[in-house]
Amino acid sequence: VGVLLNTKDFGRIAAQTARNIIRQGIRDGERGQMMQEFESRHQELVSALVDQVDPRTGAATLIIGKAEAVLPKSEQVPGETLVEGTHVKVYVADVKETEKGPRAMISRIHPDLVKRLFETEVPEIYDGTVEIKAVSREAVSRTKIAVLSHNPDVDAVGSCIGSHGARVNSIVSELGGEKVDIVEYSDDPKKFVASALSPASVLSVEPAEDGSRACRVT
Repeated sequence: VGVLLNTKDFGRIAAQTARNIIRQGIRDGERGQMMQEFESRHQELVSALVDQVDPRTGAATLIIGKAEAVLPKSEQVPGETLVEGTHVKVYVADVKETEKGPRAMISRIHPDLVKRLFETEVPEIYDGTVEIKAVSREAVSRTKIAVLSHNPDVDAVGSCIGSHGARVNSIVSELGGEKVDIVEYSDDPKKFVASALSPASVLSVEPAEDGSRACRVT
């Protein structure tokens, strides 16, 4: 039922209340939209636009889709300079609902960032032929990634490196020159440890006698 109201008859308080309720509704809608935007990208690799960099703290405000997120200095690759107006790839590690609205925890040093980069670069990983079994990362210096092929005709390490190193090189350049080692995964701890230490030549691997996850390598 439509009821015609003469808005000129409203008092100041009523008008202000109406305005505040409408504003709150819009804000809630925006928060909901932002939360959806972040949740749809949870644990994903996203391309973000660098909006501004705080010269004091070094934290960068990034635009992801229609939402904003802050990349703190602690989650940036040491020595990397973010330039306003450029695009960077970030990993959405977590999404939290806070009093000030939804917040995405984003990172450039998370090990899963490398995992996602390999998924986008290597079709064999994307389609499940090659599986990434483990990633260990020390941002800036080195990342080691262990891969396993589920098809005897496909070389896991070779498919990640690509022809003339094309695939791995594009990942290295995205990571600002960080070294990436790709090793073959093995269920046998001795074999796996030996390949993870390549290019060093391993003479022997002796697992700890007490059954702890440790070993002595010569």
